[in-house]
Amino acid sequence: MAGLSQTRTKLEKAYVVILLTIFGGIVLQAPISVGLGALLPHFDLLIKSWAEILMLVATVLGIIILRRERRMAILKEPLMVGVAIYAGFYALSLLLFGGEISSVAAGLAIDLRYILFFVLVYIALRLHPDYRVLFIKVGIAGALVVMIFALLQVFILPADVLKYIGYNTNTIAPYLTVDQNHAFIRINSTLRGPNPLGAYAGIVLALVLAFWFRAKYAMFKLPVLPTVVIFVGSLVAVWVSYSRSALIGAAIAVFIVLAVTLSRKISRQGWIIGAVIVFATVGGLFAVTNPTFVSNVLLHENPSGGSSTNSNQGHISSLQDGILRFVVQPFGAGVGSTGSASLHTDTPLIIENQYLFVAHESGWLGLAFFLMIFIGVMSRLWQRRSGWLALGVFASGVGLAIIGLLLPVWVDDTVAIVWWGLAAVAIGGRHG
Repeated sequence: MAGLSQTRTKLEKAYVVILLTIFGGIVLQAPISVGLGALLPHFDLLIKSWAEILMLVATVLGIIILRRERRMAILKEPLMVGVAIYAGFYALSLLLFGGEISSVAAGLAIDLRYILFFVLVYIALRLHPDYRVLFIKVGIAGALVVMIFALLQVFILPADVLKYIGYNTNTIAPYLTVDQNHAFIRINSTLRGPNPLGAYAGIVLALVLAFWFRAKYAMFKLPVLPTVVIFVGSLVAVWVSYSRSALIGAAIAVFIVLAVTLSRKISRQGWIIGAVIVFATVGGLFAVTNPTFVSNVLLHENPSGGSSTNSNQGHISSLQDGILRFVVQPFGAGVGSTGSASLHTDTPLIIENQYLFVAHESGWLGLAFFLMIFIGVMSRLWQRRSGWLALGVFASGVGLAIIGLLLPVWVDDTVAIVWWGLAAVAIGGRHG
């Protein structure tokens, strides 16, 4: 029995270490895949898939641990059953549509990796709620790295500094611009692009504010200097990402945190008046003092910017095409039929809407179960909103859901794994 107990302990430690490695390392996924891929081109696919490979190993370990601990009942909880059914639609899609191995494998990874990571972290926290603090500390360390590099890119380093580790037009662009207007440089930090950076910064911003307002419920204290750096970095990153969807998502997340924490201190009339004043003031300042910012960043209308087709036209065309495909394809078009996975096929397709993206891959029922899972997670976060982590994850989740109307926000591995991992920690661990 003693040997068995020791084996269990080693398995559990290995399981959690793998999950923490993914959770902390995913913020460096882009530079790792580009830099090591340039040095070891023959192992490029293996390098890009390190997180997914570790998840598969963790899945095997998790099942063994649940069986030995006689805790398989965790997988019978409604949320876990919903995840299993959702994955089942992808299996059905494979039977119906098949597809090229490369595109199908890429599609499965993109569509299901963050859901699988959520389940794996949820299992870890249900078995041992004390792991909550470890995940939070690793998340803080990751955010600190991302935000410090973002600040360096904005204020010190040259815009194209990432080219020295292999960033280019064939891998990941070292930076982007707003409709090819170099007066508005869009940085990446350590993420895959400015849009994911803006979305990730919105998550961090909501969490920091939630912690400050709910500090008395926290199980530990955050060091002041790193927290301030992360907060300032997230503000700067959201702004200079020049991502309109990220700006909207972050603003909504911040508003929710403030509304929940200050609702009892400010009357409804006070909130309405304050909101009107803030929006009117900000809008007036932009319109009067910075018409260039409004026309280029908010409206994306700059006839001298060098781009023959601005991003507004691209978003509208993609949305129209996605809606049409949604209407005529109730069973979807198969795994790997859209996004970067479809680049491995003869008919590449980009759909700039998370919900239409899911429907195109798994059909109407697949989208329905995805929404059920997301809403189920959000409802449990809301139930725990008195705790800072649940409140911050819930608020940022609303923001990300809004971003999903304009971009396939969960396609980015860093944003998806970080948010769903935090959600699992918040609802699977102890309250607080």
